[in-house]
Amino acid sequence: MSSNNGKADIALIGLAVMGQNIILNMNDHGFVVCAYNRTVQKVEHFLQNEAKGTNVVGAKSIEEMVSLLKKPRKVMTLVKAGRAVDALIEQLVPLLEAGDIIIDGGNSQYTDTQRRYNELKTKGIYYLGCGVSGGEDGARYGPSLMPGGAAEAWPSLKPIFQSIAAKVGTEPCCDWVGSDGAGHFVKMVHNGIEYGDMQLICEAYHLMKDSLGMSDDEMSSVLKEWNKGELDSFLIEISGDILAYKDSDGQPLLEKIRDAAGQKGTGKWTAISALDFGMPVTLIGEAVFARCLSSLKDERVRASSVLKGPSSAKYTGDKKEFIENIRKALYASKIVSYAQGFMLLREAAKQFNWTLNYGSIALMWRGGCIIRSVFLGNIKSAFDKNPNLESLLLDDFFHSAIDSCQESWRKVVANAVLLGIPTPSFSCALAFYDGYRSSRLPANLIQAQRDYFGAHTYELLSNPGQFIHTNWTGHGGSVSASTYQA
Repeated sequence: MSSNNGKADIALIGLAVMGQNIILNMNDHGFVVCAYNRTVQKVEHFLQNEAKGTNVVGAKSIEEMVSLLKKPRKVMTLVKAGRAVDALIEQLVPLLEAGDIIIDGGNSQYTDTQRRYNELKTKGIYYLGCGVSGGEDGARYGPSLMPGGAAEAWPSLKPIFQSIAAKVGTEPCCDWVGSDGAGHFVKMVHNGIEYGDMQLICEAYHLMKDSLGMSDDEMSSVLKEWNKGELDSFLIEISGDILAYKDSDGQPLLEKIRDAAGQKGTGKWTAISALDFGMPVTLIGEAVFARCLSSLKDERVRASSVLKGPSSAKYTGDKKEFIENIRKALYASKIVSYAQGFMLLREAAKQFNWTLNYGSIALMWRGGCIIRSVFLGNIKSAFDKNPNLESLLLDDFFHSAIDSCQESWRKVVANAVLLGIPTPSFSCALAFYDGYRSSRLPANLIQAQRDYFGAHTYELLSNPGQFIHTNWTGHGGSVSASTYQA
């Protein structure tokens, strides 16, 4: 396909929309890209259409692709996570040499990235897992990029990645994240937060639609107004557009869409990681479960004719005031969601000995990606002020923001319960906030119960660190089970 030997700066495997758009983005910034796809006709079609008139070169085989690359060779894959990535690596490794670089730009599970990083390290090949966010448009004109893995490879990739990334001012939404699977872990948490943001907006929509009886045009106007203030974000913006969109018959298209949500797994992975690390990332977990519940559409339809709720789901108070309360509940819940996400990042950094720059991560998410919002600038400021910040909730800006929203937030959750409108994410965010601000929780009773039935021991407030067992019944023994964290 090309005799342009050793002229390509980087190769990209996988010519779905994201892959094509990243190639064109790289080309726009002066880099020569070699395009390859398992189905070679896709390469031909791309070169004759979308890439026509560019400096993009194509390859008919992996061997040809490798031969077209400058050293150290840089190969980026954008293929489906899982077995397809391993299969590609198996094909690539015999053709590469020490110092060459493989970058996985797909949504791989971070544990797979850790495994591949360690396997390739023994062969002298540098492996990176790079989170890519921003959808088709972001890929073409500036995505958020979260690279992690072999730090030795970063200097030769930095010029390419930081050129094509979205910019906030002059700052690129791309920086080195950390070792082995850090890049994909950060992308996983990003996607989990995305699940949470989407669910929170859906709950606000549900409340306005069912409790206030608002039309889609009215709700669109409200979201467009919200997007001018603290909630200014990509997801609020597109939700406003979606609500305003009319089908060919002039009716809102949104109300014709089946209410059963799909998922690709990254939100679920975030929730599972939270459980693995013992971190209370409750809002993202609830957002995942809300999608699971939505998928039981036929079952819910049957249940709706049997299970009774309140006699009316209509709010009878001041409409304008309730809309403002919903906005504040959404903002407060969003703060909790991001606080939980950063708690998970902090714990993973401890476990894997990663040095994560949380302010830099907030900047990477500030532009280009699906969760991009003005709000992330405040997060960056919080971590710039205190890189060792225990929780975003303890930052002056964020705890003041929650203080100002708290009364509204409680009213929304209380009214949702009374009206029978499910708000799992609003509710669990508030429960987390109340739990986090409690110096004493009822877990002392859990510890006593565990010791009673299983001799699992407990600590006294007066002597933490020393585990003791009580013979609660008088006929139990004094032998206790080994101590473990529940």
